[in-house]
Amino acid sequence: MSLHVANGRWVVWLSLLVAMLFQIMPLPDLVEAWRPEWLLLVIIYWAMALPHRYNILTAWILGVMLDILLGATLGIRAFAMSVVVYVVVLHFQRLRNFPMWQQALLMAMLVALYNLVVFWVQFVTGSAVFDISLFYPAFSSLVMWPWIFWVLRRVRRLYKVR
Repeated sequence: MSLHVANGRWVVWLSLLVAMLFQIMPLPDLVEAWRPEWLLLVIIYWAMALPHRYNILTAWILGVMLDILLGATLGIRAFAMSVVVYVVVLHFQRLRNFPMWQQALLMAMLVALYNLVVFWVQFVTGSAVFDISLFYPAFSSLVMWPWIFWVLRRVRRLYKVR
């Protein structure tokens, strides 16, 4: 394996680690409900850019790690993340060609799907009550997607991640 390929993988996993840290970082109560789904957006980017390398298994592993870090029921976010990344990997060629505003709207819908799947599993297990704040992360993720896309694309090109 060449150093070039190893650097590319290192950069991707570092970006996922940073996204995980942003995901668990404490925020004031006022803005906690509006936290973008950082980890989901970053794994969606890598699944769109390199679907043969970062796909459903990666999403499942990261979801389990997020469940452990959040102290949630094991597997809830792993399942939800896997469902969303499956949709992305299934249609990655189309998604790449969408204009940025359409991609941002789609990211909002995917984040809403993620949150609905998490809510549904928690509701079935008896530990969730529906609240409209469930959709706040979808709006903040819509706003953050162009920035995340821009930064990760520059990183991917700078380090020649393949």
